[in-house]
Amino acid sequence: MMRQEHGITVAVYPGSFDPVTYGHLDIIHRAAKVFDKLIVAVLNNTSKNALFSLEERMELLRKVTADLPNVEIDGFRDLMVNYMKARNVRLIVRGLRAVSDFEYELQMASTNHKLNPDVETFFMTSKPQFSYLSSSIVKEIAKFHGPVEDLVPAEVEEELRKKYPQS
Repeated sequence: MMRQEHGITVAVYPGSFDPVTYGHLDIIHRAAKVFDKLIVAVLNNTSKNALFSLEERMELLRKVTADLPNVEIDGFRDLMVNYMKARNVRLIVRGLRAVSDFEYELQMASTNHKLNPDVETFFMTSKPQFSYLSSSIVKEIAKFHGPVEDLVPAEVEEELRKKYPQS
């Protein structure tokens, strides 16, 4: 049973998005077609050293999803289930790139469901052309001034070049 907010189906797509890639955007665009409203929730993960601040990541996401009227960008610094409860949302969308992602994502989905039995996770598989793509790979390529234009939108590429200027 899908939970609805005022008659509409709402889902949350959480992640660190450091930075947002074409793989993330593929999931966002496809999930925005499935759900009436999609909240892209940017995690401020204190255990990771983020390249971009939470505010920078949220602003980049706002820029690259501006064409999607049913997508909202938000941030959170709490357990996913606490965020879901605060937003009164019960559906999580997660992207799977490869079989190797599944074990971790299944563990997270099971944990979230254990913490709140009303929370359901929907998995969307990446398109094959994005199955290798991760924010970590993008940052590594950008750090050494490699080409990232096929991996991230132009707005993200521009910000990456500012973080990793040519010496």
